[in-house]
Amino acid sequence: MGFFSDRLGGGARELGEGARDLLFPPQCVHCGDLTEGSPLRHVCAPCAARIFRVTRPCCATCGHPFFGEVDADAERLCPHCAELEPEFAGGRTVVLFKGAARDLVHGLKYNGALFLLEDIGRLVAESKEALEWARGRTLVPAPLHPRKERERGYNQAALLAEVFAKAAGGGTRVEHLLRRVADTATQTFFDRKARMENLRNAFAPAAGAAIRRDTRHLVVDDVFTTGSTLNACARALRKAGARDINVLTFAHG
Repeated sequence: MGFFSDRLGGGARELGEGARDLLFPPQCVHCGDLTEGSPLRHVCAPCAARIFRVTRPCCATCGHPFFGEVDADAERLCPHCAELEPEFAGGRTVVLFKGAARDLVHGLKYNGALFLLEDIGRLVAESKEALEWARGRTLVPAPLHPRKERERGYNQAALLAEVFAKAAGGGTRVEHLLRRVADTATQTFFDRKARMENLRNAFAPAAGAAIRRDTRHLVVDDVFTTGSTLNACARALRKAGARDINVLTFAHG
């Protein structure tokens, strides 16, 4: 009965989406064109084709791709994290933060466009390396300060962590082990040094969090820019006793 009800539910949902798209054809978040024939609902086919999907070879620390002739197995650092002094072992990312990918993140983060998680989820599902990186780990979303989360209505990092966990499977789970204790200024216009200082002691273990030495932790955020937020989260986990810590973002740039 469950199988047939699921199939019927899925069919009804597809019919509903088809009717909605007929009445209100979805437009590309990047260029505004209609998205008919695109693999993504809210990104047109030409813009979707220009989304840079990150694969190896990439930086062992942050996941930014290397270009040109590079040994795929090389463990190298890139300029993005050469001065980071990471508290985590390594990182991966799904796409570069430009073009339509940037608009997907901005729509989710600043405009309340939760429907864009559908396309983000499809891009995540295509990233075999990111899913292998996440599979079986405990995903720890980078937390927002309670004030900011109340204003926004959600934490985009937590939503992305759920997307990663669902796509990765294999015992992957999300645990909210950290809280943001400092209501810091936005990082948007800060350089690397200012970002690091802005986030000093900004995170702490969540109330009642069980942070275990033998757990494989993976800090999740929307974008790797300088790595300051991820590094501050990793530092808080390490101070609380975690030893195996990596990071994962949807975008890098």
